Amino acid sequence: MDYLAFEQPIADLEAEIQRLEAEQDQSADAVERMRTLQRELRDISEEIYGNLTPWQTVQVARHKDRPHTTDYLSLVFDEFVELHGDKLFGDDRAIRVGFANLENNKVMVLGHQKGRTFQDRTENFFGCAHPEGYRKAMSKMKLAAKFGLPVICMIDTPGAYPGIGAEERGQAQVIAENMYEMSRLPTPIICVVIGEGGSGGALGIGVGDRVAVLEHAYYSVISPEGCAGILWKGAEHAEKAATALKFTAKNLLEFGVVDDVIEEPLGGAHRDHHSMAARLRRYLKKTLGTLAKKPVDRLLQDRYDRFRKLGVFYEQASEEVNEDVNEDATEAVNEDAPEAVNDATSDAASS
Repeated sequence: MDYLAFEQPIADLEAEIQRLEAEQDQSADAVERMRTLQRELRDISEEIYGNLTPWQTVQVARHKDRPHTTDYLSLVFDEFVELHGDKLFGDDRAIRVGFANLENNKVMVLGHQKGRTFQDRTENFFGCAHPEGYRKAMSKMKLAAKFGLPVICMIDTPGAYPGIGAEERGQAQVIAENMYEMSRLPTPIICVVIGEGGSGGALGIGVGDRVAVLEHAYYSVISPEGCAGILWKGAEHAEKAATALKFTAKNLLEFGVVDDVIEEPLGGAHRDHHSMAARLRRYLKKTLGTLAKKPVDRLLQDRYDRFRKLGVFYEQASEEVNEDVNEDATEAVNEDAPEAVNDATSDAASS
């Protein structure tokens, strides 16, 4: 197990527990010592993971052992049959999509795939999809709607692929088209942020009837490094940017960006794939059951309303605005008038 820097107390306790287990001492003192260490381990884990900073949350979301889309495909779903290609350019490995069973429910599942080994990550573009990936996702979602199958999207990307070729093939346009088409797709859609939810790359498959986020995932308009580079001219300010962006699960739920937060096993999803998969499975089954009861017209209207109400703004009547502007202008003139008179008098006297 690879430990993050802030997990050092956990690493020390687990090392001590492993040492005692290796000794196989069955004496009463050894057993009591083991129980004490296990209680301490749970307490310190709850304390650390119950108070993660935004930057620590980013580190957990990016952990190399965190379960990816393909892990959930094998642990949550049955009989997954992958579909390939966008029928236009190629098959993007950064997005996986196919038919699957969720117990008695036939569904279309799709999600970003990062990969684990360096070769695998390179082939998957580190989870950064090209236009053909988003076109592939959209064509398969339309196929699902044709046969009345719900769509489940798993989001885990630092952002859409930023290369010249991707831009030449219409990266921005295809993401916008996906958002538009998903907003009116006549079938239930559930979106879950399982790791990183970065920028337009996440939004390209992020419009749904329910949007959920795992407890230690994040969902943001930009990566912390990208934000730091723009605002503070250096990626070394990423920790400061992470705090300013307000993108943790707690923030997202408070702002209404997500509908649900799915609790992770103690210490993060990377510590227990099976437990995390079981929790995700329960959430998907429950949510699908709720959405299946809605008629399509109600489903689409609720989906539209959900995204229309995002964000907070204030409106002021134009008359009030004009009055405020006039008052401010009058005050400014009155404040500046004495100085202007004095300046004019001085100029006249000197001449």
